[in-house]
Amino acid sequence: MNIIVAGDGKVGSALVKQLTAEGDNITLIDSDTSVLENTIEQYDVMAVTGNCATMDTLAEAGVSEAELLIAATNMDEINLLCCLTAYGMNPKLKTIARIRNPEYHEQTHKMKDTFGLSYMVNPDFQSAAEIERLLKYPGSLKREYLSNARSEIIEIKIDEDSPLNGLQLKDLNTVVKCTVLVCIVLRDGKAIAPAGDFVIRKGDRVFVTAPIESLTTLLRNLDIINNKIRRVVVCGGNRVSYYLARRLQKTGISVEIIEKNYDRCLELAAMLPEASIIHGDASSQTLWRSEKIDQCDALITMTGLDEMNMIISLFGTSNHVPQVITSIGHMFNSTIVNTLDLGSVISPKELCSSQIVSYVRAIKNQAGAALSIHPFADGQAEAMEFLVDENTLNCARPLKDIRLKKGILLAGIRHNSTKNGIVITEIPNGNSSFQVGDIVIVITSDGHTIYQLNEIFAP
Repeated sequence: MNIIVAGDGKVGSALVKQLTAEGDNITLIDSDTSVLENTIEQYDVMAVTGNCATMDTLAEAGVSEAELLIAATNMDEINLLCCLTAYGMNPKLKTIARIRNPEYHEQTHKMKDTFGLSYMVNPDFQSAAEIERLLKYPGSLKREYLSNARSEIIEIKIDEDSPLNGLQLKDLNTVVKCTVLVCIVLRDGKAIAPAGDFVIRKGDRVFVTAPIESLTTLLRNLDIINNKIRRVVVCGGNRVSYYLARRLQKTGISVEIIEKNYDRCLELAAMLPEASIIHGDASSQTLWRSEKIDQCDALITMTGLDEMNMIISLFGTSNHVPQVITSIGHMFNSTIVNTLDLGSVISPKELCSSQIVSYVRAIKNQAGAALSIHPFADGQAEAMEFLVDENTLNCARPLKDIRLKKGILLAGIRHNSTKNGIVITEIPNGNSSFQVGDIVIVITSDGHTIYQLNEIFAP
């Protein structure tokens, strides 16, 4: 697919990395020549220097032959004008704009057609939603919610005292007393698709999938579900903090935001009258003592400086804050980050780029495309949901008689039927099968890219 990416910032660079790996032809636009030169050295892309909202720059980038334009500069207005101009030059073009300003959020949705928008992403809104999900179910490092299949993938880090340390996977269900599936284990930064004789050990990051009810039982039986969240302290008063505070206050959670900039404190106080806005330095131990931050239920660090976020999070975990969530904007060495006790780590950039890549895959293969795509395990694996239709191979055949390609796991089936009015979602075994109308969860690793369900089957 011929794709134009406007803006070579955090999101733009992440998109270039993912889309070039999938074989797309990328033309990158940015006004900074030095930034473009750095990207060209790393990836096989075309580059155009200029203002992406002008007709001349878009024409030079080949907008008339492009199939998709992604506007991801750091200015919402430029992104909107870029999409509007590009669509005017090529009405067949699909466009995606990154919009971050809360003031534009609602009106942009209402005026999508006016701006020539096919799709809109808001990394700050996405990050707030992800943090809220983590707070709802304390005890795991990260959760991927598979909405259509009503299942989740959770990440559990194994420490020395964990009941899973030294356990063979074939004995897992007898310990956790529920049926779950370990789909990926990250060991020393490398993703492993484990077999039944695999032994879990200290330091592993284990990714487990199952229906939501089973995962709740798993966390409870492992004694890693904490008390309900009542008080949250957020370090940094950025847009994510604003969106998050609005979401949490609707559920009755008390929110305190610490912000160094006095003018920003006044803005937040006006926008969030029910939140406590504290003017101060979140890394100050004096502030921690005066505000009793170590007594909060959850600490979230989003100062805008990754290093500061990590330092504050480490301080929080050393003070035994029950749940810590760290926001990281730049790409750090994952092996180093994983050795630090930062609690759950989220990346707004990666959330945004993953959502866009999912949309790109869907428009490549609209018939039979994945309903949703969820990268996990530091991007080394993906969980995808597919609808089984009349063209799907191997319908009604037991899974024990079906050969899958290497690096692919069928991790869940949501049947198009109910039992006592409840939708049946199962972790499949050898005797399981899928029918037309079912939704299946497919886990891929080893760099596989799957566009349609039939691609998982071996010849």
